[in-house]
Amino acid sequence: MSKHPKLQEWEEKVLAKALEKFPERKDEFKTVGGLEVPRLGLPQEVDEDYIQKLGFPGQYPFTRGVQPTMYRSRLWTMRQYAGFSTAKETNQRYRYLLDQGQTGLSVAFDLPTQIGYDSDHQMSKGEVGKVGVAIDSMADMEILFDQIPLGKVSTSMTINSPAAVLLAMYAAVGEKQGVSMDKIKGTIQNDVLKEYVARGTFIFPPRPSLRLITNIFEWCSENTPSFNTISISGYHIREAGSTAVQEVAFTLANGCAYVQAALDAGLDVDVFGKRLSFFFNAATDLVEEVAKFRAARRMWAKLMQDRFGAKNPRSWMLRFHTQTAGHTLTAQQLDNNVVRVTLQALAAVLGGTQSLHTNSKDEALTLPTESSVRTALRTQQIIAHESGAANSIDIFGGSYLIEELTDKIEDEAWTLMQKIEDMGGVIPAIEQGFIQRQIEDSAYDYQMKVENKERIVVGANEFQSTEDIKVPLLRIDPEVEKAQVERVQAVREKRDNDQVQKALSALRQAAQSETNVMPSIVEAVKTYATIGEICDVMREVFGEHRE
Repeated sequence: MSKHPKLQEWEEKVLAKALEKFPERKDEFKTVGGLEVPRLGLPQEVDEDYIQKLGFPGQYPFTRGVQPTMYRSRLWTMRQYAGFSTAKETNQRYRYLLDQGQTGLSVAFDLPTQIGYDSDHQMSKGEVGKVGVAIDSMADMEILFDQIPLGKVSTSMTINSPAAVLLAMYAAVGEKQGVSMDKIKGTIQNDVLKEYVARGTFIFPPRPSLRLITNIFEWCSENTPSFNTISISGYHIREAGSTAVQEVAFTLANGCAYVQAALDAGLDVDVFGKRLSFFFNAATDLVEEVAKFRAARRMWAKLMQDRFGAKNPRSWMLRFHTQTAGHTLTAQQLDNNVVRVTLQALAAVLGGTQSLHTNSKDEALTLPTESSVRTALRTQQIIAHESGAANSIDIFGGSYLIEELTDKIEDEAWTLMQKIEDMGGVIPAIEQGFIQRQIEDSAYDYQMKVENKERIVVGANEFQSTEDIKVPLLRIDPEVEKAQVERVQAVREKRDNDQVQKALSALRQAAQSETNVMPSIVEAVKTYATIGEICDVMREVFGEHRE
């Protein structure tokens, strides 16, 4: 049987080129029993319907993956999310994870940092270093990445409203290490729209927040071309209680808002579009999750090509990081969480993720201990090296059930996105409370099903145990806050405060005009201006958002 011309074209032009650049990891991909595993499972006859809906990996519409060889050439980045207490302690955890085989860093910031307050601000009391690392100035960032070469390590930072400040600090620390800005790699989350509907760590109103985001797009395209400028996040939408369909619809709708804002600011979609990335949740319903990831990829490709007119195939790609679902972890029978996380991580891999964080079993109760973090990382490594899931591309592709669910999720997500469009877009939908109500209704519905045992949660509402098991908990010493407060105050005393005030004044002028604020923020962090001081300047100019 002759090959379909499109298949032959893919093999000769796309696959061959990819293999030349990224050879496959080994010569043979076989099962434990010695059976050859094909690179890509295909139907007996590749027809036009297949080409339109599934295509081939690394080619529009990317249903089967964004890279032609996927994990056969390079495994996903194992990027464990970590951050607690002080920069010094978090640095030790990062170096431990890198020693254990982690291949990328992911920074969790404490709540004061997330909402742009210094550790000695009255709003920070009792929260310093609790759910992430406290970063007040570039001095903390220098300690956070001490002995970690930023020219070699890729770093993801989960920060939104003050994303510009943390990105500036990271770039400045890289320069201090001798790494030019164009050589640093990583991702800044920088997705504030989901904060208004799912998390609440916003500072400024939506419209100036969009301006800051597009300023980052523009600045990064000129200064840090290898840095992903945004990680459009469905993760927190799902954690707040959404369904898989809502996660896709609301995430892609937010993505459309960012793209449109950048276009309105005069940016080129094929410049900033290549550096957009996404962040999704992986829950325990393995089949639904795999279908969700495939549907999202196909939808984004269509949006970027058809709606926004992107010409570069790299601009059509939905590249995403995945984190296993924190909301599924139970405080009861903690070991059950290892099984849940394994299923969720497998779903992410089968769905084609580019990087992955696996939650630790004890996170329903506490920040994870080193032991539980190691088990979470080992989960990824076992999937990568023992399960066979990385030996072939889009393993479930062509399954009647997977394809039906992929189509169904796509159809329902388009319908929901159209409702948002009919309201005038994401910002009016947020301002009218539509998205928030949708998520709340779904969360309530799910909780009722759990309470009525229509949904079984093993160990929580069924198969319960009365054993009182002692669990080692990682607790943050209250002295941490005192030490961090003293540290930021010492930084203020030692720096050149005249230079700080000049830098903050320049930032105020940039914020009041239409000038890109990123260069001013970079100069301010280099003077050791604090995150609170920088954000306060922007609070004065932009105002603060109130629900």
